[in-house]
Amino acid sequence: MKKVLKNNLVGIPRAISYYHNYPFYYGFFKSLGIEIVLSDKTTTKTINDGSKYVVSDTCLPIKVFTGHVINLINKGCEAIFIPSIQSTGYKINNCSKIRGLPEIIRNVIDKPFTMIEPTLDKTENISFKDFCEQTANAFGITDKQEIKKAIDNGWKIYNSFWEMTKSGVSYTDALENAINGKIIKKTVDIVKPISVAIMAHGYNLFDERISMNIIRKLEKMNVKVYTSLNVSYNDSISSIHSLGEIQYWANELELTGTAAYYLLNNKVDGIIALSTFGCGPDSLMVDEMMYHCKEAGMPLIHLTIDEHTGEAGFITRIEAFTDMLLRKKRMHLDKKSFDSKEHIQNKKIVEIKKEKILTSSIK
Repeated sequence: MKKVLKNNLVGIPRAISYYHNYPFYYGFFKSLGIEIVLSDKTTTKTINDGSKYVVSDTCLPIKVFTGHVINLINKGCEAIFIPSIQSTGYKINNCSKIRGLPEIIRNVIDKPFTMIEPTLDKTENISFKDFCEQTANAFGITDKQEIKKAIDNGWKIYNSFWEMTKSGVSYTDALENAINGKIIKKTVDIVKPISVAIMAHGYNLFDERISMNIIRKLEKMNVKVYTSLNVSYNDSISSIHSLGEIQYWANELELTGTAAYYLLNNKVDGIIALSTFGCGPDSLMVDEMMYHCKEAGMPLIHLTIDEHTGEAGFITRIEAFTDMLLRKKRMHLDKKSFDSKEHIQNKKIVEIKKEKILTSSIK
């Protein structure tokens, strides 16, 4: 980031940190007078374009990110925002590929553009304030008060976004309203026959192409869906600790934190783990939750996706899982109803016996 950019325009790939952090990025760059150009939504072409530049065993999210960078270059973006988010807390790390995103892109894409590559590494005392100052400095902005004002504006929009998602507003609606300076609340929560929690990274779950619109598909099946956006930071952390675990990965709250919260509070009928093929951290976190779910008797299905995953088979597995949850719930309700009727019948028999004993005693 030694080169100071002459124009106030930055491209942001619609991948990786975009899905949770864009509300902040939007408020921050807007306050600095920097216009944002977003890459187009993920398509099969995006994936194919990214796959051409990386080795075949690279995970899907990195292939997608690379494809989005290519998309921005083709749009003529001179500067592209590719942050290196090393750790979000002391020894709370990201996976190596997210940590090394700037280096990956620098070594696989030989096209002219300027990379805006701020580093966040709280383990090495590189704070979020430092991260923001590095970003602003790349555009020749060094006034600390101006940068602080931009940070505050970013947090304002970010907090509005999270306030809405926690009330049940969908990801898309919350994002749109937050960047337009509006706050809406979901006042009516429609009751559905069954509910599930999805443990997944935002860049897998909210990218409609990668997730194959899993949330919409479940809602069409009359299933209530909960995600990490519905769980507060404190609830996620305390739930992880309640299971006797610790947070190691930076985005662990999206997976084990979310699953643990809904498991411990018995708020859902089942859990869906959505991850991409070959992701080491994901495999560890999913195995961890499988163990705890098995102990608690909570159904959990693990859906693994890559660029070759077929939608037909994907839908079939979701349908089979939701059918199983529905049958299980009906059996439980039928048993509960039966036990309740049996309890009432037994109570009547006891009362009759007591009455006979009392009558006999009086005689």
